[in-house]
Amino acid sequence: MTNPTSTNTPPTTTALAGRREWTALGVLMLPLLLVSMDVSVLYFALPAIGADLAPSGTQQLWILDIYGFVLAGLLMTMGALGDRIGRRRLLLAGAAAFGGASLLAAYADSAGTLIAARAILGIGGATLMPSTMALLRTMFTDPGQRAKAIGLWSGVMTGGIALGSVMSGILVEHFWWGSVFLVNLPAMALLLIVGPFLLPESKNPSPGRFDWPSVPLSMAAVLPVVYGVKEIPSEGWHPLYVVSITVGLLFAALFVHRQRTTGSPLIPPALLKGHGFTAALVLNLVASLAMMGSAIFTTQYLQSVLGMSPLAAALWSLLPSVFIGVAGPVTAQLVQRGADRGHVVAGGFAAMAAGFVLLTLIGTDSLWLVLTGAGVLACGMVAIMSQLTDLAMTAAPVERAGTASSLLETASEFGGALGMAVLGSIGTAVYRHEMPATAPAEARETLSGALATAGRLPGPAGQALTHTAREAFTSGMQGAAIAGAVLLVGAAAGAAVTLRRR
Repeated sequence: MTNPTSTNTPPTTTALAGRREWTALGVLMLPLLLVSMDVSVLYFALPAIGADLAPSGTQQLWILDIYGFVLAGLLMTMGALGDRIGRRRLLLAGAAAFGGASLLAAYADSAGTLIAARAILGIGGATLMPSTMALLRTMFTDPGQRAKAIGLWSGVMTGGIALGSVMSGILVEHFWWGSVFLVNLPAMALLLIVGPFLLPESKNPSPGRFDWPSVPLSMAAVLPVVYGVKEIPSEGWHPLYVVSITVGLLFAALFVHRQRTTGSPLIPPALLKGHGFTAALVLNLVASLAMMGSAIFTTQYLQSVLGMSPLAAALWSLLPSVFIGVAGPVTAQLVQRGADRGHVVAGGFAAMAAGFVLLTLIGTDSLWLVLTGAGVLACGMVAIMSQLTDLAMTAAPVERAGTASSLLETASEFGGALGMAVLGSIGTAVYRHEMPATAPAEARETLSGALATAGRLPGPAGQALTHTAREAFTSGMQGAAIAGAVLLVGAAAGAAVTLRRR
C-alpha cells in the first residue's frame, strides 16, 4: 500500500511536523524499545530455558550472544539497503521478520531452534534500528522538532536495555519463558497495520548499484572484533580472542580500501567528511564505552556485593532510568535557546565523569550512592547521544540517512564491547591484586567464584572470604571508575573543541 504523501526524494522544505508525524514517531518508538529490550530480555529467562531445553554450555552462550552479534554485523548493510529500496519498506519487512522470529523463539522446542530464532531476531533488529532513525530524519525537517524527536528516540533506546531484564524477570515469574518473546508481537502487528498509512516512504533517488562484496567484508570486520572484546573481560587475553580481534582489524582494512576504490561503496567516504560527523561517531563510541563499562559493575554490585536477588537488583536498577526521559528533551531545549552544542555535549561528558567520581566513593554497603552515580551517568549519556545523533543526522545528506544511522549504531556496539573489555579488565586486575595469595584459586579469579567457594567453607571461613572478596570487587569497581572518569574528562575537552558551533 502506498502512502499518498510518500516521496522518493528528500524533502526540500522545513515545514513543521504535525499530529500525523508525532503519532508516527510514537509508533516507531515501539519497535525501537523492543529491539533494545531484546539485548537483555533473556537475563532472567535463561535458567528456565536451561531446564526446559537443556542446552549445552556452548549453546547457552550462543542463545545469549547470537542476537547481538548478528545485529552488529548487519547494521551497516541494512542502513545502506534501506537507502536504496526504501526505509519504510525495509522497516516493515524487518517488523514482519522480527514478529515471526519472536513467535518461533517463544515456542522453540530445542536449543538449536532458539538459536536460529535469535539470529533472525538480530536480522530484524538490524533493519529496524537504522530505519527508525532515517524515517525520523525524513519526517522532522524542522531542526528544533527534529532535536526533540531525537531526544525521545535516545531516551527510549537507553531505557529499553534496562527495562528488558526487568520485563523478563516479571514474565518468567508468572508465565513460561516463551512469554518474553511474545510481548513483541502486538507492537510489530501495530507497526505493520498502521505503518503504511502513517510513515512516508523515502529513499535515495540515485543510489547506484548495491556493492554486495562489501557485505561479507563488513561482517568479517565487525563480528570478530566484537566477539574478541566481549570475551576478554571474562576469559582473559586468550590467544583465540587476540587472533579474533586481529583478523577483524585486517578485514576492516580491506573493507575501508574497498569503500575508497569502488564506484558505488556501501559506506561513501564523503559521508565521513561531513562537518562533525566523524567526531560524532568517535564521541558516541566513547560514551557507549563508559556506559556499558559501568553497567557490568553496577549490576554485579547489586547482586553479588549487596546480596540482592536478580529480580530485586533489576527493579532497583530501573530507578536511575526515571530521569532518562527528561534528559534528552531538556538538552534539546538548551541548544535551541542558544547554548553551544559543543559545550552541551562536553557538559554531558562531565556529568558522566561526575557519575564515575561518585562510584569511586562507594563501600560494600552503598546502595544509594551507586544508584545516584548510575543515574547521573545515564542522564549524561542521553544528553550526549541525543546531541551527537542530531549532529550526525544533520551533517549527513538525507538520502544517506539510513547509512548514517547505521554507522552511529555500529559505533555504539563497538563502544559497548570495548567498555566491557577495557573497564572490565581494569576492575578484574584490581580485584585479583587485592585478593590475598592464600585465597583459593577460584576465589582469586572472580567475585562469583569467591562466593561459590565461600559457600563450601565452614561458617567463619566462608564469611571471611565473602567479606574479603566483596571488598576486593569494590576496589576494582573504584579503579575502573577512576579510569572511566579520566577518559570522560578527556572526551569532554575534545567535544568542547571539535563541536564548537557545529
